Amino acid sequence: WKDCRKKAFGNQLIPATMPLKKATVFLNPAACKGKAGNLFEKNAAPILHLSGLDVTVVKTDYEGQAKKLLELMENTDLIIIAGGDGTIQEVLQESAAFSKIPIGFIPLGKTCTLSHTLFPESTSQVQHITNATLAILKGETVPLDVLQIKGEKEQPVFAVSGLRWGSYRDAGVKASKYWYLGPLKTKAAHFFSTFEEWPQKHEAALMYLGPTERPPEEEKLPRPPFPVRLFRRLRSLLFSPAAPKEVAPEDWEDLKLSTIELSIATRNRKLDLTRTEDFMDICIEADTVSKGDFVVRGSKKMRDPLMCPEGSQCIKASRCILKLPEGTEGSFGIDNEEYEAMPVEVKLLPRKLRFFCDPRMREQMLQAAVQ
Repeated sequence: WKDCRKKAFGNQLIPATMPLKKATVFLNPAACKGKAGNLFEKNAAPILHLSGLDVTVVKTDYEGQAKKLLELMENTDLIIIAGGDGTIQEVLQESAAFSKIPIGFIPLGKTCTLSHTLFPESTSQVQHITNATLAILKGETVPLDVLQIKGEKEQPVFAVSGLRWGSYRDAGVKASKYWYLGPLKTKAAHFFSTFEEWPQKHEAALMYLGPTERPPEEEKLPRPPFPVRLFRRLRSLLFSPAAPKEVAPEDWEDLKLSTIELSIATRNRKLDLTRTEDFMDICIEADTVSKGDFVVRGSKKMRDPLMCPEGSQCIKASRCILKLPEGTEGSFGIDNEEYEAMPVEVKLLPRKLRFFCDPRMREQMLQAAVQ
């Protein structure tokens, strides 16, 4: 069945005058316990090559390599990220440079959060990889929001899922220490963390702005020729612009919080293509949870890290500032990658990137919006 679909793409004729589309694949061979390279070569690479794409595969053998290589990608027509959340997170740090280039995702890592949004459930990993690769060739895309997370002195970090700060995250990263307990390792990590301190509270101050109205989507026009761009640039320099319209002052809300866990998440998990407002979800979980509930909920959060449990305070915001008390230790989880906890400003960049999506998933999103 899979070979038939490969053959169907391979048999399509490409006109001699049609230039080949260039695709740059960022492959993380270390993903999936070192199996990602083999999975890609066996299941995704043949489909991409048979499709007529001019494919360049770049292996991200060390941290930071993707960033350097993106500087050489001005002529690529599409980017393909083959790995897991960590690979996406690394490539995303250059999102401003390629926000107009469509992105494909081939899930090869241990955690692949975007898979649930972009592709239907599959009965096997091979089928999942094949579906993701074919989705790139079919050309359907969906716009995804991005969070820009910036410390006082740090370069901004970009995320497509969200930020977590709290006890569930801290316990979850220790689960691998209890590997010898097999399926009980997650419960063990959360259970033993309750011995360290209880109740576990994270205190901070939060300022935020409410949702913003979503403007109509701009029509995608081709980039104008260089002489036209030069003329427009000179015109803007020679002629003074009209007086700017008066902007209403921003209406910030202030909040003191004490929580067992705080999360700031995009709406990409529950994508609504027809919504009229842009916002991110801030979830402030109650700090009064019992030890038993903490262990049970911790296991659920390993499967759905950004779930917002009943009884939590939920806020819709387009921008927020999180201020931590001086001397606060610990870490944030940003798209499942660890960063030092510090005061940050989080800004929503609505519909910043376009990801290739299985047409069936896009149709489901549109039908759900109508209902």
